[in-house]
Amino acid sequence: QVQLVESGGGLVQPGGSLRLSCAASVTIGNINAMGWYRQAPGKQRELVATITSGGGTKYGDSVKGRFTISRSNALNTVYLQMNSLKSEDTAVYYCWLNSVYGVNWGQGTQVTVSS
Repeated sequence: QVQLVESGGGLVQPGGSLRLSCAASVTIGNINAMGWYRQAPGKQRELVATITSGGGTKYGDSVKGRFTISRSNALNTVYLQMNSLKSEDTAVYYCWLNSVYGVNWGQGTQVTVSS
């Protein structure tokens, strides 16, 4: 059974930074891509950032230049460094995994940007 363990959410003031982590219980060789999506109240889930096994990255337009996705292959872990946070970044952030076993989602971690 594939498991994703997320951490790093919380409350931060506008302009601040947070770092999210997601660890997958899948051998690195079986991972095609990992990343993050988010869902704000009353809105559809949207792409934040993804990274492929080859290192290719993709970002949602609203986070380009502020967020950075990276990975630790040895630990099957993906990170999301979020800088210059805005109130509109407030959402539940979900880890996403695309592997040979299919697509899996994490349980979600709340990020709240408020003064």
